[in-house]
Amino acid sequence: MNNRLTVLAGPTAVGKGTISTYIRQNHPEVWFSVSATTRPRRPGEIDGVHYHFLTDDAFDALIAEGRLLEYAVVHGRHRYGTPAAPVEEKLEQGIPALLEIDLQGARQVKEKMPDARFVFLAPPTWEELVSRLTGRGTESEEEQERRLATAKRELAAESEFDVIIVNDHVRTAAEELLSLMGISTSD
Repeated sequence: MNNRLTVLAGPTAVGKGTISTYIRQNHPEVWFSVSATTRPRRPGEIDGVHYHFLTDDAFDALIAEGRLLEYAVVHGRHRYGTPAAPVEEKLEQGIPALLEIDLQGARQVKEKMPDARFVFLAPPTWEELVSRLTGRGTESEEEQERRLATAKRELAAESEFDVIIVNDHVRTAAEELLSLMGISTSD
């Protein structure tokens, strides 16, 4: 097993969360960082499992104390960040660690941890990305437009990553990611 940090990034609605869920369900040996965010919970999300949902003041305190590996304002609205201590602990223990973060965050991690593996998750087509975003029905039309504008910029940055995986099928994309991490996907 290759235990260096793996960073998974990509535009909104590309399927990062779906692939992460697949890996969580089928490969418990992979540790996932739980990001902190100032955005409100979506239906079904659990604090401490999907995200650490924080107030702006609590998020500011983490920044001031230098306790975030990365943080950013995403889609021009809410802040997201990765608590540093749990990531460092898992890597020291030799446990394969995966960060599922946005492009801004991936760039910050690259500055602090250049030996990490950086994976860009891409949609099969732009039309498919739009369909996934509008089909999930969790954002207003205004929020969808904001996210799609961000996605256009992010897709142009895929060359900054070590590996590009096209998410045209969840299991195939997840297994490709696991293979990069040195984790066997055969039963």
